[in-house]
Amino acid sequence: MTPPEAGRRRLAIGAAGAAVLLGSIDAYVLVSVLVDMIGELRIPVNHLERATPLVTGYLLGYTAGMPLLGRLSDRLGRKPIIYACLAAFAAGSVVSATATALWPLVAGRALQGLAGGALLPVTMALAADLFAARRRPAVLGWVGAAQELGAVLGPLFGAGVAALVGWRGIFWINLPLALLAALAIHYALPKTEARRDTARIDWTGGLLIAVALGLFTVGLYNPDPEAAVLPSWGLPTVLAGVAVLVVFGFQQRFSTTRLLDSAGVAWRPFAAGLAASLAAGAVLMVTLVDVQLLAQTLRGLDSTGGALLLLWFLVGLPVGALIGGFAASRLGERLPAVIGFALAAAAFSWIGATVPDIEPGLALAGAALGATIAPLSSAALRTTPEDSHGTASAAVVVARMMGMLIGVAALTSWSLHRFQNATADLDTPLPFGIPEAEYLALQADYLKAFNAALATQYAEVFTAAACICAAAALVSLLIPGRVRARRSSLDGASPG
Repeated sequence: MTPPEAGRRRLAIGAAGAAVLLGSIDAYVLVSVLVDMIGELRIPVNHLERATPLVTGYLLGYTAGMPLLGRLSDRLGRKPIIYACLAAFAAGSVVSATATALWPLVAGRALQGLAGGALLPVTMALAADLFAARRRPAVLGWVGAAQELGAVLGPLFGAGVAALVGWRGIFWINLPLALLAALAIHYALPKTEARRDTARIDWTGGLLIAVALGLFTVGLYNPDPEAAVLPSWGLPTVLAGVAVLVVFGFQQRFSTTRLLDSAGVAWRPFAAGLAASLAAGAVLMVTLVDVQLLAQTLRGLDSTGGALLLLWFLVGLPVGALIGGFAASRLGERLPAVIGFALAAAAFSWIGATVPDIEPGLALAGAALGATIAPLSSAALRTTPEDSHGTASAAVVVARMMGMLIGVAALTSWSLHRFQNATADLDTPLPFGIPEAEYLALQADYLKAFNAALATQYAEVFTAAACICAAAALVSLLIPGRVRARRSSLDGASPG
């Protein structure tokens, strides 16, 4: 690889990574401005559930379109799909910025999610196109760090822009950013060569898997997990998703054109990587939810204090992603993934044992989980043929997203149920008919028992997260080990 060519490839993956960061920031940007948005849309603060579609709409678009768009990038090339995603992201931003009612805003967010979500697997596949297998994990580490950095910067970015120009400015500023990313991609990437079988795209399979994932996303997202594990619409929606998934399985079995052609796929390590990604997503989302709950209940912090506590975990994610990428480049994917999950298991066990003083454990857990991102992504690319890298990358991200949804629906709701059982026999003391000193003593005993039940609840959740990480470490033993390659293989692969 000549120096100018190497520089253009680094610029190309940097521009695509910046686009991933842009989409990731928008996934978290509503955290700090949601109250302002619903106020302007005349949604009462005591009816926040009416704003739930703003979250589920983005998740639905983010998850459902990945497999088909990943496959389209396999067939049509990465460059045109990245262009299309950036254009759609900008269009969704315009719709969101100009919306004066809830549902147009939901539609804009869904379009943003569709485009922003597809940018991640397409960029991962682009890394496989531009860099050989031995260098690829380090590049994927940078891409993973960009994705995770969005969780840190999103709320801060949203609050900063909203303070200057209002919440609509968050969406308007996406237009020049998307344009700059498109120009960088245009300069850095050579013209995409036509790929083989460009006319053979499994639209039916892509639509079926998108519908199934969409149904799972809506069915598993529970805005009120205290009442039940699933929302009232959850079970029939999930069952409908299962039915569509069964139809998809039959369609893939008998169709001559498939979303992911089985030829050349090493299914055992590929499936192991997907299972580990699902586990990582479950633990990630449970941490995001339960650390905030712990901060605002057991430690008596406000939402800002909860966000600062969560930063211990979030800052570790991109740092760990970089470390995991460089380690996988030298040691292969298996060892960093196993060590990352093992350290995460130890960290969550530490958190469970030290509740409520969890800061050091959170920092280790974030770095350890982050270290698994690049190895799992790289393993999926190594176990699938070159012309299926977009689909394989999408599968990894979808597995992680579904893990996030399943994790928050199951673990958090289970912990709330356990907490309610633990506090069912606690009687709230009332200051009537008893001396004040006796009432204060009863109140102190009640608060002590209540906080003990809370601490037990969170300890059980984080212990369960440790068990999930330990299981993921065992599963990761099945993904590929070290790459044995000559020095000449360090040169980049042909671009696509």
